[in-house]
Amino acid sequence: MKIKRKLISYSNLLDQPIKFNPFVFNRTFLLWALVGLIGGVIAGTYWVVLEFLIHKIAFFDGWLVIPTMAICGLLAGLVIHFIGDPGEIDLIVDNIRFNKGKLTPKNNPSMVLSSLLCVASGGSLGPEAPLVQVTGSTGTWLGKIFRLKGEELRSLSIAGMASGFTALFGAPLGGSLFSLEILHHKHAVEYYKAIMPALVASCFSYIVFSLIIHLGLGATWTLPTYQFSGAFDFGIAVLLAIIATIVGWIFIYCTKFLKSVFKKIKTAIYIKTLIGGILLGLISYYYPLTRYFGHEEINSLLNNDFSINALFLILIFKILAISVTVTSGWRGGFIIPLFFVGTTLGLIIHHFFPSINVSLAIICCMAGINACVTRTPMSTTILLATLTGFSYFIPILFASLTGYFLAPRTAFIGSQMDKKA
Repeated sequence: MKIKRKLISYSNLLDQPIKFNPFVFNRTFLLWALVGLIGGVIAGTYWVVLEFLIHKIAFFDGWLVIPTMAICGLLAGLVIHFIGDPGEIDLIVDNIRFNKGKLTPKNNPSMVLSSLLCVASGGSLGPEAPLVQVTGSTGTWLGKIFRLKGEELRSLSIAGMASGFTALFGAPLGGSLFSLEILHHKHAVEYYKAIMPALVASCFSYIVFSLIIHLGLGATWTLPTYQFSGAFDFGIAVLLAIIATIVGWIFIYCTKFLKSVFKKIKTAIYIKTLIGGILLGLISYYYPLTRYFGHEEINSLLNNDFSINALFLILIFKILAISVTVTSGWRGGFIIPLFFVGTTLGLIIHHFFPSINVSLAIICCMAGINACVTRTPMSTTILLATLTGFSYFIPILFASLTGYFLAPRTAFIGSQMDKKA
């Protein structure tokens, strides 16, 4: 009984704010920081394991890439079949919006194992969705421990999501906004109460992640120098984004078509992931640059002089590879792969119109296609400025807004829409 009374008294203390005047410092701040610290550890561990697996599996190249990706697809499908289906980004958004902000951690083992196999073997999806699922559900778990309810619980879940986004992108402000903006296609400020928890968690997550993987400050992808030449560049940014948005529409409807095809295949998930692995292996065999999610491959695009025919083929088969990966049951996120598509499209446009600055062409195409598909113009602008070192925000913002407003009425992430829609 004595131990029980102590536990009750300690539990009651957790419900009281920490009085540390004159600063605004309370229990909730510590919770946000704790979510960020745990999120950083999770993301750092995931990344270290992912890089290890990538280097091991990359040994199988040439024609061996086909059976390798087929086997990894089969194994990922078996994990999902026997351990549980972790869902996709639609489910995460749906739970945050319509399930009181609760992300269940029960399927995290399935998400981690299946996504590691899918991403490490060369699928055209990145680790952002798995990280967001795991870190977001960690926020929910902590919120339940500290008996949070309502908006407080939702905010802690969003803070966990933000810590996952930030760790991967290395952009605390962009990652925080992305975790809010991706939840609704129209009303980005609907979850404004979560912005401070998201920012705090993102900062702490970024610090821990940087320490684990020895991340330095600076751009992930280095673009050639861009010099602003006047207001005419804003018009060019809009035109470039219109072209990128058209490609975004093609990607969205290509994915919808393949999704309907795979739905007609009435078989177990591991057969679908096996078929997806074979198709992805064939694409990777003929076009090796389309393999993987694009983190390193974007720099390969920027640092090598590809012919216009090669760029067109890379663009087409990368879109196809992302669509196959998304629809065949493979797990991962599509944000960085879309940036790869935007980079390729920007290089193609620059080839036909060399007077357009190559960096402006690339950054506007990256912004336009991502904002079209994910409907996140604000965070896309900040993320791309951080990831590329492109210091002129306004052209990126013009391109992002163009992609956002010209996006198809039906959202790619269906749960971004209102329930009545």
